[in-house]
Amino acid sequence: SGLVHIKNPHLDAMEEDVLYHLDLGTKTHNLPAMFGDIKFVCVGGSPKRMRAFAQFMHKELGLTGDGEDLADICAGTDRYAMYRAGPVLSISHGMGIPSISIMLHELIKLLHHAKCRDVTIIRIGTSGGLGIEAGSVVITDTAVDSSFKPRFEQVVLDDVVVRSTELDKDLAEELLSCSKEVPDFPTLIGHTMCTYDFYEGQGRLDGALCSFSSEKKLKYLKRAYDAGVRNIEMESTAFAALCGLCGLKGESSC
Repeated sequence: SGLVHIKNPHLDAMEEDVLYHLDLGTKTHNLPAMFGDIKFVCVGGSPKRMRAFAQFMHKELGLTGDGEDLADICAGTDRYAMYRAGPVLSISHGMGIPSISIMLHELIKLLHHAKCRDVTIIRIGTSGGLGIEAGSVVITDTAVDSSFKPRFEQVVLDDVVVRSTELDKDLAEELLSCSKEVPDFPTLIGHTMCTYDFYEGQGRLDGALCSFSSEKKLKYLKRAYDAGVRNIEMESTAFAALCGLCGLKGESSC
């Protein structure tokens, strides 16, 4: 049907669903009227960056006005920022798996309550490149963890739940095809490694703690490259897992 699925039987028994961190709710807002025609959602870390992206889309789509007065739909909270340009929703997710996970739970419920159909969601963001030219764009085919496995592990109560992190291969190829129109940026498809930390977790030597040598770091990064990893960031496994389970056509482009 193209609808966004939610995998939570408890929601049916709730009188109201409050999307707390987005400052929205099923009783306080008419979600189908506000968001029912959304077709694309782009998410990224920084609120300012996502406002700039919404303004860019406003101009690209030829919408009325200059886009300077785009309002933050989540202005009642300081957790996330959300902007709309026609059928495109632009939302910040903060940094790291916990932050993007909270936002995605509420975003997916929003799209479900709004009865959106055939939604495509793309994460756009920054990342560290691995063995590629600086300034390249990496389109993710599979998100992998720090052991280069295509999985997202989460502790739920006292169980370790493992979820798949495959992304939409057709969408990846479509984005790669689109990149030929923008020759200024080298673009490729590869694995994206997702870590829980910016410093030690990504092999950096300049954090407050460092428990490894530069030689061990280089050996690890070479193993990552040989496993197909081309960039490193902190959100992709959770993003891929939630999109896949809820029927969203998802991709990541960093």
